[in-house]
Amino acid sequence: MRTGVSFTVSAADRGRLEAVVADRNAPQKHVWRCRIVLGTADGLGTNAIMREAGVAKTAVWRWQERFMAEGVEGLLRDKTRPSRIPPLGADVSERVVRLALEDPPDETTHWTADAMARAAGISASAVRRIWKAHGLEPHRCRQFKLSTDPRFVEKLRDVVGLYVDPPAHALVFSADEKSQIQALDRTQPGLPMKKGRAGTMTHDYKRNGTTTLFAALNFLDGTVIGRNMQRHRHQEFIRFLNTIEASVPAGKQVHLILDNYAAHKHPKVRAWLDRHQRFTFHFTPTSCSWLNAVEGFFARLTRRRLKRGAFHSLVDLQAAINRFVAENNETDPKPFRWTADPDRIIAAVRRGHQALDSIH
Repeated sequence: MRTGVSFTVSAADRGRLEAVVADRNAPQKHVWRCRIVLGTADGLGTNAIMREAGVAKTAVWRWQERFMAEGVEGLLRDKTRPSRIPPLGADVSERVVRLALEDPPDETTHWTADAMARAAGISASAVRRIWKAHGLEPHRCRQFKLSTDPRFVEKLRDVVGLYVDPPAHALVFSADEKSQIQALDRTQPGLPMKKGRAGTMTHDYKRNGTTTLFAALNFLDGTVIGRNMQRHRHQEFIRFLNTIEASVPAGKQVHLILDNYAAHKHPKVRAWLDRHQRFTFHFTPTSCSWLNAVEGFFARLTRRRLKRGAFHSLVDLQAAINRFVAENNETDPKPFRWTADPDRIIAAVRRGHQALDSIH
């Protein structure tokens, strides 16, 4: 052993070292460090250890000294080294954050890392680190829409009340129409998914017509009443109301949650409502489609049946939609559960209006 280096390997340490060497998932740098110490304990000379571990003489000496000073733990830990690049000062970070919160120059819509790097005189990677540290994401933008309905609170509590505490001996439906559903057919057949390759579909398509799905979600049991129609005027809406009327048992009160689409408030629709006294309409506040439970069903329909579908004709599209509605009612109906606190929603909307009023 080299002069000035002297240690003995206990049985416990030898067991740990041999376990690291035998572990196929151990990092190779840990493996050859352990081999250096094991070779030293077995009485091998420096040249023999160099051949056994495949490292230089200085590395053998370094890890012999590390084991002598710190034991096995010292072999499994790398000492930190100072960065070759000096750290950025706090003033640089403050300037990057300040610029990110301001509008970019010219007519650019948002900051990019490269543009910020040029403006701040640092690298783009440094800009990304500063943004990440301060939770800034200039490339992202969240969409929103605040309701300006003067009866927002009243309508919100009315609809949420139906979800949370529905009337006894009555049915509550969340109804709406999904308009302009396109029967898109791909120009060429795609390839199926296989290992190492995602499924493919052409970027272009052929339009084979459009349809409108009228749907009413029974939030108590998750079933859906659906009907495809060519248009979404008040005439089609009345026909859909007649479909609901025929589907609901006689004697049951029916509460329909609707948005503020003009066809839902047409004089002929109001006349139909006067003739059918067991029906009651409840309108959501304006710009509050998220309050209508049937929108979740439309999202599942789009995601699971329409988005990647290829439909050779309008009949194929309508048949696929009808099958999805039937499958939902037969195999996967899930009752709707409202969990949000209406008071927190009202407070959030008020804060949003205050923020917009203070900025604009």
